Amino acid sequence: MYLKRKIDTYLEDWHKDANRKPLIIKGGRQIGKTESVRRFASKHYENFIELNFTEHPIYKEITRDGFDVASIIKSISYVDNSLRLEPGKTLIFFDELQDFPQIATSLKFFKQDGRFDVICSGSMLGINYHKIESNSVGYKSDYEMFSMDFEEFLWAKGFQASDIEELYSFMKTNEPVPDLLNKKMMSLFREFCVLGGMPEVVAKYISTESFQDIQTLQSQLILDYKEDVRKYVSGLDQTRVLNVLQRIPAQLAQENKKFQITKIAAGAKTRDYWGCVEWLIDAGVANICYCLNFPELPIKGNIDPTKYKLYMADTGLLIGMLDPQVQANLKANTAIGTYKGALYENAIGEALRKSGADLVYYKRQDSTLETEFFLRTLDHLVPIEVKAGNNQSKTLRTLIQSDKYKDISWGIKLHDGNIGFANDILTLPLYYSFLLNRYLTDK
Repeated sequence: MYLKRKIDTYLEDWHKDANRKPLIIKGGRQIGKTESVRRFASKHYENFIELNFTEHPIYKEITRDGFDVASIIKSISYVDNSLRLEPGKTLIFFDELQDFPQIATSLKFFKQDGRFDVICSGSMLGINYHKIESNSVGYKSDYEMFSMDFEEFLWAKGFQASDIEELYSFMKTNEPVPDLLNKKMMSLFREFCVLGGMPEVVAKYISTESFQDIQTLQSQLILDYKEDVRKYVSGLDQTRVLNVLQRIPAQLAQENKKFQITKIAAGAKTRDYWGCVEWLIDAGVANICYCLNFPELPIKGNIDPTKYKLYMADTGLLIGMLDPQVQANLKANTAIGTYKGALYENAIGEALRKSGADLVYYKRQDSTLETEFFLRTLDHLVPIEVKAGNNQSKTLRTLIQSDKYKDISWGIKLHDGNIGFANDILTLPLYYSFLLNRYLTDK
């Protein structure tokens, strides 16, 4: 079962560009990169040459005689003379690029030559991307891919573009969503939080209409990530990366969700663990949310790199790391203590990151004032508060009404409720998080 993805549109546009460059698709493991490229290739090319540097290390030899196109094409045919490499009719797909970043040197020559289209991808590209960037700067295009977002999940459930536009129309006019539709959307959002966006998990759920075996799939994906750590990380850092990964759920469950390295293990120090945190981010396993020094514009240059929260890049995988009862309770929308807020906060962070936003928050040291996320318009900083229920927004009111915060004039509360606007606070159901970046860009 192929699930429609946003990269499909990007690939179509890339193909229409007569001056297209070799394309590099970055993203975590098993998020659907290879399947999307294969489907695209089947529609547009007579010949599709897929070279996987992990499964077939022999292809690392194709640059032995040089990085020019003629030498590489000749070497590919030496490895497998059944492959058809016709100019103008062939897409060459270099997969698992992280295992052979040197091939990126050839992208300049493929662009200059122009006879073959090239796409590169890899499940752990982030960890070697500096090598790839330096070898191909100026001669490639980049696309960052994630696991499925809520909009793609809605497509898988049969929603059309017109359905999404109808939802967006309520947001634009600040009108409440009809009650039946709102209840349905909240139910779907909870389903998505439980499932996450890994295509294998979503496809299983869509085909069976059952949550049975879902947590088994999620647990296996977590084991696969751990196996990647053992494969790509050496020495003491291997254990440290695994320790960081294991501690993300527990630290999110705390009232103070700031990630604290000192709580990972006895004697743990930032200088020993920061590289391990970066590894998980670069590998697409975790999202980082930095603390602002002060809630004002500009955002960049106004963060404290020593204070941050870590979220799982896919909320379904976070749930896969928890007790099975948590999954059951979230599906039923019953109480799961502190974790309900943490799960929704992770899901909102995931939605914002997938829509292209950098994650930042603010916690004032001399009070309990804290806001989960911030986005911006051209002129304003917009605080975003996440509520598992429908509680009051004391922090938002403080940020909006106080003269201290000159760049803040209104805020957004995401909650388990409906749309409303009062006292410069726009309240939205939690599921609207996937449309927030679009909404603020339009404003």
